Amino acid sequence: MSKKQKTIKSEITLSGVGLHTGNTVSMTLKPAPVNHGFAFVRVDLEGKPTIEAIAEYVVNTQRGTNLEKRGVQVQTSEHVLAAAVGLDIDNLLIELNASEPPIMDGSSKYFVEALEKAGIQEQDADIEEYVVKEIISYKDETTGSEIILMPSDEYQVTTMVDFGTKILGTQNATLNHISDFKNEIADARTFSFLHEIEMLLENDLIKGGDLNNAIVYVDKELSESTMIKLKKAFKKENISIKPNGILDNLNLHWANEAARHKLLDVIGDLALVGTRIRGKVIANKPGHLVNTQFAKKLAKIIKAEKRNNVPHFDLNLPPLLDIHQIMDILPHRPPFLMIDRIIELSDKHVVGMKNVTMNENFFMGHFPGSPVMPGVLQVEAMAQCGGVLVLSTVPDPENYLTYFMKMDNVKFKQKVLPGDTLIFKAELITPIRRGICHMQAYAYAHGRLVAEAELMAQISKIK
Repeated sequence: MSKKQKTIKSEITLSGVGLHTGNTVSMTLKPAPVNHGFAFVRVDLEGKPTIEAIAEYVVNTQRGTNLEKRGVQVQTSEHVLAAAVGLDIDNLLIELNASEPPIMDGSSKYFVEALEKAGIQEQDADIEEYVVKEIISYKDETTGSEIILMPSDEYQVTTMVDFGTKILGTQNATLNHISDFKNEIADARTFSFLHEIEMLLENDLIKGGDLNNAIVYVDKELSESTMIKLKKAFKKENISIKPNGILDNLNLHWANEAARHKLLDVIGDLALVGTRIRGKVIANKPGHLVNTQFAKKLAKIIKAEKRNNVPHFDLNLPPLLDIHQIMDILPHRPPFLMIDRIIELSDKHVVGMKNVTMNENFFMGHFPGSPVMPGVLQVEAMAQCGGVLVLSTVPDPENYLTYFMKMDNVKFKQKVLPGDTLIFKAELITPIRRGICHMQAYAYAHGRLVAEAELMAQISKIK
């Protein structure tokens, strides 16, 4: 049984401060239609520009995952995206009146609570899911960070962190079921090391930071000058170091909270792939850079696989319609009959086949020294395949003809040569009305997409 896409039932607003800007931020989470995905809207800017949450818009990962589209930015996108993925949500609009979501307590906890309060509802569309069939990996040779994605029955994530410090040694965290995100991962807060805090304070960053939204691991001696800066930045009269090596005012939720937060970041960053993933992620020393580089790589792989989604059929099986049965439906005859058999036929799609041989009459004049099947004939073959689909809807197809009305978005991807076996697939875009058929057609050969076109044709009764 196919799973349905989900969004929220009603909108909900949260307010807080941005971690890096220190500005008060208002964020409104809104329902979005099917196949929309995640997107941010900057309501504080003219025209309310939208930035889709996709990997190609990642521009900076220095202190979070930052997106930019046409000069408009959204900073620190990962925590709210992780919350949406962790609650099994597919479509969400995130409105901001500033450049970054509120940091809250540095985790996804408050975003999860808000989304649950808004209510989650199913939508009338099946989910899109990328099913991992082979290992995909990306490694940053400079840092040694690596992400591996392998086949699995469900989306799983394991993170392994090692910062090479005594205070925070090697830690691991695993999420075996996305349904456990709320209880096992969402509360894990962001963290930093004291030497990083000093650098950020020197550069006038983390203006919204305080000891309630970031765990600070003290990896060096705390000097008096640093203590003064920290008191001022965090608005505290006293700051001390706990026995477990973190600054006071915070208790760890888990001993491996750092690894769990890194896992949260991985989920948020991989949301930028733009589709659900069915596979197991193993992230060794993950960070926003390696996460988003892997997301970009995976998004390209998925796009290429969609484009080259070649139907697989056993051509040794008897065809649904052979050449004689095709000629009972279509008025075309050799040498202009461009399909040899029909493999599948329903009320919404058709799959046909043609063996391209050197004996084709068009090869005699079309680059005879380097024969290539003309693109217009590939389109004609796709159209004839579609003609079988539309004429199969009438009881007396021999009394009808099919005429082209228009062709749109015609693309030729690869050469078709003698010896190729062409597979055609045509699917209705809209139901057939008044004899008009609007369909998307594809042609495949040697395991790749060779041509595609959006076709419209009309059947007309022979007078």
